[in-house]
Amino acid sequence: MPRTILVVDDDPHIRQLLVFAFGKAGLDTIEAQDGEEAISRVEAHAPDLVILDINMPRMDGLEVCRRLRAAGDVPILFLSSRDDEIDRVLGIELGGDDYVVKPFSPREVVARSMAILRRTAAKPPEVDAAAGASHHGSLTLDADAWTASWHGEEIALTITEFTILRTLASMPSRIFSREMIIDRLHGPGFAITDRTIDSHIRNLRRKFADAGCEDLVETRAGVGYRLGSCTGRSQSA
Repeated sequence: MPRTILVVDDDPHIRQLLVFAFGKAGLDTIEAQDGEEAISRVEAHAPDLVILDINMPRMDGLEVCRRLRAAGDVPILFLSSRDDEIDRVLGIELGGDDYVVKPFSPREVVARSMAILRRTAAKPPEVDAAAGASHHGSLTLDADAWTASWHGEEIALTITEFTILRTLASMPSRIFSREMIIDRLHGPGFAITDRTIDSHIRNLRRKFADAGCEDLVETRAGVGYRLGSCTGRSQSA
């Protein structure tokens, strides 16, 4: 079945541009011109992905992201109009899956969106079995259900955060460079900055630290990241 994309931007020209690009790619779209309308559209239509502009009147994209993350895990791709990384990194830390800077190529937005949709395609609506579950310390990852748990308590993660954590857990003793993690997320040659990966890692650490896990991910300076011991105790890296 065709996937549905919600395009949220106060600029009608940008919405029209993206609606046309997604239509050519065979994807259905719905539109919202501000944050409040975006939230009601998500509630009414349950889109597969939200393209979300950061700078909008009435309610900006960051606040929309906070509210959507409090209600569910719909993937979010941010549109940022600023060249610096302040808004973009903040958006990722709030739970966004990726970002594109304005002015952008519609083809790039579609390509990044398709990468996110590919990662979510294997996620079943509901999974009752735990056949895909793996354990590392007190961490449990269920690849079938796309869930992560700490001491049996599920930790709410975005698709991107779960994919990064599953990548690290696939070879717990291996150090993954940022480039290797990007390749696992998007495929080789995909353009994305190291800061984005760092932001996702910070997000993962914060979420698990709030649950009592201080040793989820180790940093190897100048090299990359690897899965920590996941015992709950902080450790030097």
